[in-house]
Amino acid sequence: KMSCKNVLKQECFNQLDEFIIGLPEKKGALISVLHKAQEIFGYLPVEIQEFVADRLELPLAKIYGVVSFYSFFTMTPKGKFPISVCMGTACFVRGSDKVLKDFENKLGIKVGETTADGMYSLDALRCVGACGLAPVVLIGEEVYGKDVARDVDGMLANHK
Repeated sequence: KMSCKNVLKQECFNQLDEFIIGLPEKKGALISVLHKAQEIFGYLPVEIQEFVADRLELPLAKIYGVVSFYSFFTMTPKGKFPISVCMGTACFVRGSDKVLKDFENKLGIKVGETTADGMYSLDALRCVGACGLAPVVLIGEEVYGKDVARDVDGMLANHK
């Protein structure tokens, strides 16, 4: 099965179409359709928003409004290794702002951006619910906490 991450291929739109067709009710399904689309494509560019608007018979402005309102939806492709730094209270008081700055400096990108080579993207999260490990960094599916999360070079070395 081919990967649809960051590519707008017809087969990928077909997967999303099958999901939409299989819905018991299209009305009120926008959020779940957008989640599915982001799961398939990795992000929600205007082409995907137009497709969803067409299939759900909703104005494009409504789709865009929802995508831009909710922070878990993204309109830019994520890196091969998406990095998320928790900025919740417990993590912040334990230095997650410094960890985030370290990532920005080492990667040469700001929050919400992706490196030019497509390897890393950087995001700040409100709380990941792992406060006992503060500060917390997620790289892909991997969770880093405490002193390990303060070692930006070490974490990046694990994800090349």
